[in-house]
Amino acid sequence: MGWNSWNVFHCDISEDKVKAAADKIVEVGLDKLGYNYVNLDDCWQAPERQVGHVVADPTKFPNGMKAVGDYIHDKGLKFGIYSCAGTKTCAGFPGSLDHESVDAMDYASWGVDYLKYDNCYNEAGARSSKDRYTAMSKALVSTGRPIFYSICNWGNENIAEWGNTIANMWRTTQDIEIYPTKHNQWQSLKANFIKNQMKPESASPGHWNDPDMLQVGNGLLTLDEEKTHFALWAFAKAPLIIGCDLTKISEESLAVLKNENLIKIN
Repeated sequence: MGWNSWNVFHCDISEDKVKAAADKIVEVGLDKLGYNYVNLDDCWQAPERQVGHVVADPTKFPNGMKAVGDYIHDKGLKFGIYSCAGTKTCAGFPGSLDHESVDAMDYASWGVDYLKYDNCYNEAGARSSKDRYTAMSKALVSTGRPIFYSICNWGNENIAEWGNTIANMWRTTQDIEIYPTKHNQWQSLKANFIKNQMKPESASPGHWNDPDMLQVGNGLLTLDEEKTHFALWAFAKAPLIIGCDLTKISEESLAVLKNENLIKIN
């Protein structure tokens, strides 16, 4: 359970926005309900590695990643970051393929608690998802720091058959499609829920099927659809990762995210 920057901000991310999300999680009591991870998605990186290392964009994150992590930890929350099992991330920043060990050690030194690991620019056909994701899994373990591992290959290559052997959660589906209006948004959510249910036996304590992040609070669903979306994810034991701007969320949508009975089921 936690928050991720992508659904609402995409590449328009910054240190201030991440800190504001962490502040709001505590202010409205979401942390008391279990929403503990504050996760940066793509676009936090500078365009090129420096001496072999991925570094933070100096404009978006002038104080670097460790400072962001320290701020989140000071709030009693956990710090998540993003990379990709390819030569580049989906937005074109440096990926971690063949740099797994150095990147994992950097994450550990910054105090990272969670890694979302995507699958763009992946040299399809040359190396399988399983091999590339296993390399990062081993690198994370080698750091000696417990880092929650979330892999995202969009349900391809029979991920539900082996994701639970190397990761804590694995995407079972394509991304929920984001439309500029509410038209068809519900159909995309419904399709992800149905596909996610194909391999319920893959999940267990510490391992979760992931049908993608929550769309509650983004204005793309009716209130009844938001309630149903949250309930379905809770029933499926899916990760509950908020994807909206918590500084602008309506009271009605916030109440959906704070439904304690559904959280207990989840």
